[in-house]
Formats: sequence, C-alpha cells, structure tokens
Amino acid sequence: MPSQANPPKRGVSPKADREGAELATTRKVIDSLAPPDYEPAPADTATVYQRIVTAFNEHPEKVFRVRDLHEHLGLPDDEPSINVTRSRLGRLVRQGFLEQPGRGRYQKRT
Repeated sequence: MPSQANPPKRGVSPKADREGAELATTRKVIDSLAPPDYEPAPADTATVYQRIVTAFNEHPEKVFRVRDLHEHLGLPDDEPSINVTRSRLGRLVRQGFLEQPGRGRYQKRT
C-alpha cells in the first residue's frame, strides 16, 4: 500500500479534503506575496452598523440622506461606499429599525 503524505481525515470526503488542501495552498501563495509587515485590516462591518444605528438613536427625529450620514460619521464619500451604506440602510428599513419618509431619506422608526 503506497504511503500518503496527507491521508484523508476520517469522515471527510476526498473532494472536501482536496478543497481544504487547495485552500491551504492558496493561503501560502497569498502570504508569500504579501509584504512582510502586512497586517490584514480588521473586519469593521459591525462597527459601521453600530455607528449608523447610534447616529439614528442620537438624532431620532432627523431625516438623513446617505451622503449626509456619511459626512456625519466621517465615512468615505466615494460611490462604492455610498452604495454599501444604501444597502445597509435598506436592511435596517426591512428589519423595522428605520423608515423612509421619502426617496433616499432615512429616519429612525418611532
């Protein structure tokens, strides 16, 4: 019986084992290409959501446009960032936290 360098784990399909090995190889390649002092940026999505919610909690009667909210929070004002915030605000509307008193306007639901 030939010896295997990385025998499959018990209960793991051969396909899943191959995909795991491919992911490990990809990680090694990415790490080798990154500068030695590279630190990945922290995932701050929850922080941005919290800042958005806090802004609406601090100003419950204020109606924000997305660009005004970005200015208020000190967020970048490029189109991709604006679109991400629109998507986040849309989720908060669907969840019942915000309401839209007009197109492109958002306010805390009272």
